[in-house]
Amino acid sequence: MKNKSCAVSGHTGATRRKLVLGLMSGTSCDGLTICALEPQPFRVIAFKNYPYPADLQKRLLQALSLRTAELSALNFELGKLYAQKAISFLKWAGLSKEQIYCVGSHGQTVYHGPQDPLPNTLQLAEPSFLAAALEAPVVAHFREKDMVLGGQGAPLVPFFDEYLFGQGSPKILLNLGGIANLTIVGKGVKTIGFDCGPANTLMDLASMRFLHKPYDKNGAVAAEGRADEALVHKLLQQPFFRRRPPKSLDKNDFGPAYLERYFSAFGPKQAADLLATLNLFTAAAAAQAIKRFVPLRCQKQLIVSGGGAYNQTLLENLHQASGLPVCTCAQYGLDPQAKEAAAFGLMAYLALQGKINHCARATGARKNTLLGQVVL
Repeated sequence: MKNKSCAVSGHTGATRRKLVLGLMSGTSCDGLTICALEPQPFRVIAFKNYPYPADLQKRLLQALSLRTAELSALNFELGKLYAQKAISFLKWAGLSKEQIYCVGSHGQTVYHGPQDPLPNTLQLAEPSFLAAALEAPVVAHFREKDMVLGGQGAPLVPFFDEYLFGQGSPKILLNLGGIANLTIVGKGVKTIGFDCGPANTLMDLASMRFLHKPYDKNGAVAAEGRADEALVHKLLQQPFFRRRPPKSLDKNDFGPAYLERYFSAFGPKQAADLLATLNLFTAAAAAQAIKRFVPLRCQKQLIVSGGGAYNQTLLENLHQASGLPVCTCAQYGLDPQAKEAAAFGLMAYLALQGKINHCARATGARKNTLLGQVVL
């Protein structure tokens, strides 16, 4: 994970509360991103990534097998860690807790079941720890109300995409975290957004298994391999890829079981070929979704965010598969790894202002609403 800070200015000493913190941990369970922002006008002040210890990441990835008492303890352990890292972040950024108006904490998703008989979702990291440590309101549990209103509970970031880019020319925004999701926004465009397939989870699992590294940096190993194009084509015929939006995924939909089921023919000697195939699979799934579900007049440019934005091989595959110009959101002044944390920070701010922070068109919910539960 990469760290980057932006200069902090005009916020020395005990000033009035006008900054917002956003906290996000993605489906790959690799760590926590904390972002400080000015909400109006929107501007990211600083952000930093805090990798999880290997033992914690392992327990999060295996959370479905934990007993109730273990899951409850993990929820509190993670909440305490978030609070500790938030205090460390403020010190690192030269900020004080007196400057913080509110906090938006997404939490760590351990299960997301929009297709279950009773749709449900579970994010860990008890927000009361943050509220106590920072002495500021914390908004958390953003996904539940959307699901109560008939939505998939994901993706939620399309609201943020619309907030930032909705008045400009049509754009396709692709976030490559543990899984991949698309948003289509622009002036005169009815915003849509949906999960479209795998992203880093499968590639990172393969990297850990055969390279003993958390990820394939820059896609360097994938670039050396030969992708199994026939296998990729076959996988793209699966029902999820053909289903029309709105739709969302759980991290386990493209997790260890999927890797074992469809890629078991690759052994250690074929590690480069496996990573090349997974890299192409990720790009081809996104490109297929664009061609099937994105209006032709919006197919102009692809703006990438998330950890996958640093994978040069993946960006090249995206360009080849989609036929579109590809850039990262860094070209628009927003670091690719800060985006989701910033989104939930902004959504928290709007929630406390009593303003809509939700795009129902992206999730399938019955109406736009105000998302999040507040801990004072």
